[in-house]
Amino acid sequence: MRYSIISVLSQGLRGQKGWTRAWRDAEPRPQYDVVIVGGGGHGLATAYYLAKEHGISNIAVLEKSYIGSGNVGRNTTIIRSNYLHPANARFYEWSLKLWEGLEQDLNYNVMVSQRGVLNLFHSDGQRDAFARRGNAMRLNDIDAGLLDEAEVRRLLPYLDFDNARFPIRGGLLQPRGGTVRHDAVAWGYARGADRRGVDIIQNCEVTGIRIERGRVAGVETNRGFIRAGKVALCCAGNSSQVATMAGLRLPIESHVMQAFVTESVKPLVDMVVTFGAGHFYISQSNRGGLVFGGDIDGYNSYAQRGNLPTVEAVMESAMALMPGLGRLRVLRQWGGLMDMSMDGSPIIGLTPVEGIYLNAGWCYGGFKATPASGWCFAWTIARNQPHELNAPFRLDRFASGHVIDEKGAGAQPNLH
Repeated sequence: MRYSIISVLSQGLRGQKGWTRAWRDAEPRPQYDVVIVGGGGHGLATAYYLAKEHGISNIAVLEKSYIGSGNVGRNTTIIRSNYLHPANARFYEWSLKLWEGLEQDLNYNVMVSQRGVLNLFHSDGQRDAFARRGNAMRLNDIDAGLLDEAEVRRLLPYLDFDNARFPIRGGLLQPRGGTVRHDAVAWGYARGADRRGVDIIQNCEVTGIRIERGRVAGVETNRGFIRAGKVALCCAGNSSQVATMAGLRLPIESHVMQAFVTESVKPLVDMVVTFGAGHFYISQSNRGGLVFGGDIDGYNSYAQRGNLPTVEAVMESAMALMPGLGRLRVLRQWGGLMDMSMDGSPIIGLTPVEGIYLNAGWCYGGFKATPASGWCFAWTIARNQPHELNAPFRLDRFASGHVIDEKGAGAQPNLH
């Protein structure tokens, strides 16, 4: 069924009884051309673009739980392309362009809201660094504007501009950045892939990867063995565990990152705002809740929950930036698994095992990269070589020394 105003009116007249399922709950078949391990945003986007752009539809997406149960539904929904390094800038700008046309492409409302992303700065040195980043963005044809204190005051008068420790001096604005409804992204890509013949198999956990004569033969699951010509790993925080099944050791650590949402209030934060004196970011959801987050918890974990010291640190940053938040109640908290790479940039490409492809190491950038990640990964799988956009993110860059260290933090995942 194609969604449109006509279908909405028609179903309204029929008592809403004619809607069909968004996607089939498929049963696994014995063999596929491509098996994608992980039914999150990246896995579903990869399946969609493999079918749409490359004509490969004999695909299974295996999800150990239900669609949307992982990181795609556990983030703060921000999209942006305000990066300094050329490789990152080009990749995330392509992702942002795909976001801009995604609803028409999928025939699904994923609630893209280009409300702008404002990175605040608090010192002369930080202003100079942001000016450099803005200039680099403009050189890559990405929108950027450097705002002074007066301009930020007009946009966001409720911030604490005169804090003795962290006075706000201005900010770097990307007007095309914003937010997207995370659950709708998973549902939209699942529906789009299903319409093109992809089997989406929920509650199907991969328990092993079978290698024959140096090449992948298929995957062992809790629902039996599935033979595959190619196996693509899109497992986010569980990437290291799944890759180990194929004898691969990845330069990745898994950490928890928490996010929070307050009770609903009238429209207040009409853009995404980031705190330059600490890792804190905030936006307002369509339902009125203020959504915010901060740093990872700083210890290795596979649990989708966090610890109280990080909660305290995030709340301290919130109060330093926006004291009025102290009057709101936090309604809920959630944790996602961050697959932190050793240079803070992702890994998309081939692996030493023939027929196995890797999409991992997204650190804080996984959700915003969903369309470009799926598009580039699909290209790589279909053609057995990386696209120029994801060529810099190859796995062997850590052996060759061609790292992409956007923050200049070195080989410490917890600092990225």
